[in-house]
Amino acid sequence: MRIAVTGASGFIGGVIASALAMPELDHEVIGYGRTPGGWSYRSHVANASHYRIWDVARGRLTTDMHVDAVVHCAALADDWAPLETAMRANSEGTRNVVRSFPGARIVHLSTSSVYDAFGPTVNAVEAEAPATRFLSSYSQSKAAAEAQLVGTEAVILRPHAVYGAGDTTLLPRLLAGIRRGRLSLPEGAAVEHSLTHIDNLVAAVMLALEPGAPTGVFNIGDDAPVLLSEVLTELLAKKGRSDVTLHRIPYAAAFAFASAVELGHRMSGRGRPRVTRYAVSQLGLERTLDLTAARQQLGYRPRSTSLAGAERW
Repeated sequence: MRIAVTGASGFIGGVIASALAMPELDHEVIGYGRTPGGWSYRSHVANASHYRIWDVARGRLTTDMHVDAVVHCAALADDWAPLETAMRANSEGTRNVVRSFPGARIVHLSTSSVYDAFGPTVNAVEAEAPATRFLSSYSQSKAAAEAQLVGTEAVILRPHAVYGAGDTTLLPRLLAGIRRGRLSLPEGAAVEHSLTHIDNLVAAVMLALEPGAPTGVFNIGDDAPVLLSEVLTELLAKKGRSDVTLHRIPYAAAFAFASAVELGHRMSGRGRPRVTRYAVSQLGLERTLDLTAARQQLGYRPRSTSLAGAERW
C-alpha cells in the first residue's frame, strides 16, 4: 500500500512511519511533518527520505498523488494552548487531512483524554466518550477532531499515556519534576493506569490498516493496567535515580492548588503554569480502559507494560 503518515516529525508519528516502512512490509510510506529534517525515528529504514513538509493546521494539501491509507498522528498535544490554537491544529487539521486524501482509509490517533477527566476513568468503554466537559483545550480539540470523522469509514484509536524509546514528552516531563530527591505527585501516583507502549500502538495501527479491518473506535493500551507509582519507581531506578522518593499530595489539595495557579496565570497573562488541573487529574485519578472491542474486532493482542531499555530512552 501507499500510506501517508502525518506528524512523522514527532515521536509517535515517526515510530509508526518507520515501522510501516520496513522493507518486508512492502509499503510505500510518505511522512508529513511541520519541521525539516525528516522522520524523528529512522532506525534501519532505507526510504525514510520520503518526507514532506506539511502543517495540517494551515490547510489542505495540494496533491494529485493517490494514497491507499492515512495514519493521522499530527496533533498539538499541549494542555495549556489557547483553545483557538488547539482547535485549528487538532480539529481543523483533521478535516484538512480527510479532504486532502479523498477515498483513503483513515486511521486517526485520538486519545483517552476525550473521556471525562473530572472523575476517574475506570475500565472505560468507547461509548463513554467524547465527554461534554473538559479540563484542557487539548481534550476538547481532540474530541472535536473525532467529530470531524463522524459518518466516515475511519478507524479511531484511543491510546493512553504512550511511552517508549523516543518519547520526548510524557516521561521526561515527569522526571523534570524531581526536586531535592523527591517527586511530588497527586496521591503519590498510587492509582491504576492503562499505559500504552509505543510498540503496542504500532501493532494496533497495523491491524487497523489490514484489508477488511473493521471501522469504528477502539481503546488501545498495554495488556493490563498497572499501578503508576510502581512504574515510575522502576523508571527512576533504570535512570539511576533510586534515591528519589515519590511524595504523596492529596488529590483535592493538588487540584485546588492547580486551579489557583491556572487562575493566576490567566489573570497575569504569564506563560505556562508549572502545574495544571488536567495534569493533576491525569496523574492522581484512575485511568483504565476496556480493550474488549480492540481484542475482539481488530484481533489486538497487546504485550504487558515494559520498561525494557528505558535506561537508554
